[in-house]
Amino acid sequence: MEKAKKDSAYRAGAKHITPETRVLGVGSGSTIVYLVHYLRENREKLHPDLVCIPTGFQSRQLLVENGFRVAELDEFPVIDVAIDGADEVDASLNVIKGGGAAHLREKVVASAAKDFIIIADYRKMSEQLGQQWKQGVPIEVIPFALSPVMARLKEMGGAPTLRMAQRKAGPVVTDNGNFVVDVDFGLIADPASLLARTKALAGVVEVGLFCSMARIAYFGMADGSVQIREA
Repeated sequence: MEKAKKDSAYRAGAKHITPETRVLGVGSGSTIVYLVHYLRENREKLHPDLVCIPTGFQSRQLLVENGFRVAELDEFPVIDVAIDGADEVDASLNVIKGGGAAHLREKVVASAAKDFIIIADYRKMSEQLGQQWKQGVPIEVIPFALSPVMARLKEMGGAPTLRMAQRKAGPVVTDNGNFVVDVDFGLIADPASLLARTKALAGVVEVGLFCSMARIAYFGMADGSVQIREA
């Protein structure tokens, strides 16, 4: 499995991170570790003044530990390329993200990028969202609005669950001070419509559905190959 993640990260890095890439968005998750490894091993091929915009604490620490410059969007509001992992990707390159509770910042970085690339292993491939990822769509909610938002999500046909922390008492709290609600909608036939309806709920900050954003996705396969899907 780790080889499949590495294969996808290295293939995407070699294709999309060129000497002209000045500002690079670096996402979150286990596959991103291998993207940083790629950057470290190919440092001489990179832009001499490469700046990385991380989406969270994990990627920031990895980049700093490997000697890369990190910055914020207020300094570099336009990103050349953003590369991130995924929890599930359908045949149209709609994506579920947020298993690591970083989907708000991941979506902001992806939206600021001229080119958004997904890297993942073969377990994340599906024809329709909800086939592989069974934990539900992650929705970031302000604590004040938790109860009414969960009630509305039930009315919409979802089964919402407040995500609880694993090694502390209480819910998961995002980097932005909010809660995460995972909502099981079953198979998602129209991700864009679901995104619009859930995002419109008062108190919802962001939804872990990335629709019509990724241009290409690289999947490391069990046999050592890399399968590519393009929008």
